[in-house]
Amino acid sequence: MSVEVKICGIRDAEALDAAVEAGADLIGFVFFPPSPRAVTPAEAGALSARHAGGPVRVGLFVDPTDEQLAATLAEAPLGLIQLHGEETPDRAAAIRARFGLPVMKALGIGAPEDLAAVEAFAPVVDRFLFDAKPPPGGPLPGGNAQPFEWRLMAGHAIPRPWLLAGGLTPGNVAEAIRTAQAPGVDVSSGVERARGVKDPALIRAFVSSAKGR
Repeated sequence: MSVEVKICGIRDAEALDAAVEAGADLIGFVFFPPSPRAVTPAEAGALSARHAGGPVRVGLFVDPTDEQLAATLAEAPLGLIQLHGEETPDRAAAIRARFGLPVMKALGIGAPEDLAAVEAFAPVVDRFLFDAKPPPGGPLPGGNAQPFEWRLMAGHAIPRPWLLAGGLTPGNVAEAIRTAQAPGVDVSSGVERARGVKDPALIRAFVSSAKGR
């Protein structure tokens, strides 16, 4: 079974085209203004329209209101909602029910006990993303280019499809997949030539390495 690859933080046509052409399975648009990778719903919609079909469009939100979600979906059709804040299982379930879209919950992992949250979220989400825990007081909940101990994931029976994130690059993604026994990976800063600026060559190299081509 091929490893799933998500390229997150797409902001321009060059990066989107590279991700699609390389064979990425999911592409992520960040709807969190403090992020250097943030886009507006209109920008995401225009970018997405470049390719009919193709990768699943994922919207990354941090503690979104229903109004924010509705306004975004009106301009940027999404196939998956990624919750990257302090959302509770009840909130995740409510979003999933109201908007009729699958939901992926991001969980910060720094120690084995952090995986305990999986049990509460598994009944109400469709996917998980396991990322490195952000530094205390940091401005961003993810995308900090920091890996966590991949061995923490190995041997865990996660009851939903999941992606490994945090500090992944074309150079280490194959090792990360093997060590964590990950069925999928998510990258953002690891395929950038400058903060928030994707590099098409790195995108191609990442997808190739992750999929063992």
